Amino acid sequence: MQRKSFTVLVLCLALIMCFTTVALAAGAKLLCVTSQDLKGEQNVSSCLAKGEEFAIVDQYGVVHVLTPREVELTKAFNPQLFQQRAFGMRFGEKAPELKIFGSTPVPAK
Repeated sequence: MQRKSFTVLVLCLALIMCFTTVALAAGAKLLCVTSQDLKGEQNVSSCLAKGEEFAIVDQYGVVHVLTPREVELTKAFNPQLFQQRAFGMRFGEKAPELKIFGSTPVPAK
């Protein structure tokens, strides 16, 4: 009986963590950190080819700079992510939100 209860508790916690991760990722943007003035005139792939660095910035302002290894793995699993227009930190409000597989758009308030 205790084992079943523990298993159910662990599964519930895992589901809650998954939903929280998707909810927090909604609103995240991919922004260039080395060229602040990009306004969408190039795509992310061409900027990466020039050696520019990108970061994922969430709606709370938390920044995660992508390493070359993370870029390589992300391209393997989600190549269309790097076809979007590139924006620098200065014009981050114009950048499109990242679309995460399996997520639904969160309406703006």
